[in-house]
Amino acid sequence: MRARMRADARRNRELILRAAREVFVSQGPDIPLERVARRAGVGIATLYRNYANREALMRGVATATLTGIRRAAEQALDREDEPFEALRRFAHVALSLRVGAVLPALSGRIQFDEELDELRSATVRPVLGLLTRAQEADQVRKDVVFGDIPLMIMRLSLLLPGDGLPEDAALAHRQLRLYLDGLRPEADRTRGGSLPGPAITPTHYEHITDRMVSGTRWLY
Repeated sequence: MRARMRADARRNRELILRAAREVFVSQGPDIPLERVARRAGVGIATLYRNYANREALMRGVATATLTGIRRAAEQALDREDEPFEALRRFAHVALSLRVGAVLPALSGRIQFDEELDELRSATVRPVLGLLTRAQEADQVRKDVVFGDIPLMIMRLSLLLPGDGLPEDAALAHRQLRLYLDGLRPEADRTRGGSLPGPAITPTHYEHITDRMVSGTRWLY
């Protein structure tokens, strides 16, 4: 009985976090929490038992999103898949977590403290491993760098202006497939020449996401 209660509690927590992520992205982080509970299919008392206040829930959403991305990368890296297929699988799972929409939605409401920073940093190694393995197998062009992967996913997970489209999620996955095809060596050989523009390192990527969450503007 206790095991079943724990499983039910975990399930409720997952439902709350998923609902909060969707509502915060589409309607903003100041939406009444009753709407989050209703979307999750739980009572407001259950929501507050798991998250004492709005700040705790927002932090929970950020933590769950970063943890999900790290796990997806680690699982893809650990499986004995063809290297490009592993990278592709990770990219689609990460896109479904909508990190590029979640972080801007929480902009100025949370900060990357030590715990969140460790979660973000823990994602770098497996993502870099997926990219390096695919490049060593000559399945990804050599001029692709780490930052091209997470920033591509983040851009595709942003809502389109006007609160997006009903088909937004499916459209994003369709476009991701097109972008992933552009990582192939064949794309490099067809066009010729290296990729233009800045090559985003892991450190630069962390700097970019810091600013996304803090809501600060770039100063030039």
